[in-house]
Amino acid sequence: MTAIIDYGAGNIRSVEKALRYLGDDCYVTNDPKEIRKAGRVILPGVGAFGKAMDSMRASGLEETVKEVANSGTPFLGICLGLQLLFPRSEESPNAIGLALLDGKIVRFSPDLGLKVPHMGWNSLELKNDGRLFKDLPDQPYVYFVHSYYLKAKNRNEVKASCNYGIDFDASVESGNVFACQFHPEKSGETGLQILKNFLEI
Repeated sequence: MTAIIDYGAGNIRSVEKALRYLGDDCYVTNDPKEIRKAGRVILPGVGAFGKAMDSMRASGLEETVKEVANSGTPFLGICLGLQLLFPRSEESPNAIGLALLDGKIVRFSPDLGLKVPHMGWNSLELKNDGRLFKDLPDQPYVYFVHSYYLKAKNRNEVKASCNYGIDFDASVESGNVFACQFHPEKSGETGLQILKNFLEI
């Protein structure tokens, strides 16, 4: 069973719908006990970095997430859920993230001359044998909606990158912790295969 963490951010139900389509007996919860007993945990979400961390701290979820991620339980962060795994974001300079992975979250520069947020379908450059991308072709297309992107410190953890004016890190993996800046639940058959791969870890 997969616990989908509800910390007041959007995009929860679309993840639940995709997992149920794949046959997973998932549930949405903000109860630390229910999260701890899950076989897998997903931290989805759209919204602002600082507000999300405030919400997680207020509801007692910050320590629960850290505990689960450090326990060996397969853990997946999606979109904002990826960004929260890192210490800081330019979106909320005074906020402290979960700091489970090392790197920084930065805003797309207006100097690129591109629309922000980055919204739509883009191909991935796969690297370092990411387990989420098993059985996928090279340069699979996935769906993004974001104004901030990851610069991971440990380059071996980067399993996919994308180019939107510049190259940025689109997916990372470290032990049992996985994360995608894109939305697999909105990425058609490719996204379903990514979620299936996570469910099989």
